[in-house]
Amino acid sequence: MDDTKDLRLTRLIAASPAALWRCWTEPHLLCQWFSPAPVETTEAVIEARAGGRFFTRMRLPDGEEIASEGCILAAAPGQMLAFTDALGPGFRPQPDGFMTAIISFSPAEGGTRYSATVLHGDAEARKRHEDMGFHEGWGAAADQLATLASKIKA
Repeated sequence: MDDTKDLRLTRLIAASPAALWRCWTEPHLLCQWFSPAPVETTEAVIEARAGGRFFTRMRLPDGEEIASEGCILAAAPGQMLAFTDALGPGFRPQPDGFMTAIISFSPAEGGTRYSATVLHGDAEARKRHEDMGFHEGWGAAADQLATLASKIKA
């Protein structure tokens, strides 16, 4: 991690790595937690394999919708999921990439050490993401993820 370009969120979540994996890779589960309330994720397509599609559509409280198209870079069930918006499905370059996320799940006493590391191309993009509310938004989503994952049998 490069502290000048990257952001990280780490939590201990009282759920198994397998449950967290399911919440990240099963669209009907991802839609339940991925956006910090009151934003809603209304659609998701997650093809958990290298080159697979990572697509989400979010609806803001005012009704505006934001779609994000990306590509899975690596997927290790129950361990790690990496994706980017710099590439589309099949590793097709996209013109306006902003970030790459590396999500990891490590077994720990009491559950799973969950880490979301978000890489940016430069310090300016990192600052823009931080100013957009990275810690608050990704933190709220992680809380929602923890609540849902604690109910999942995996």
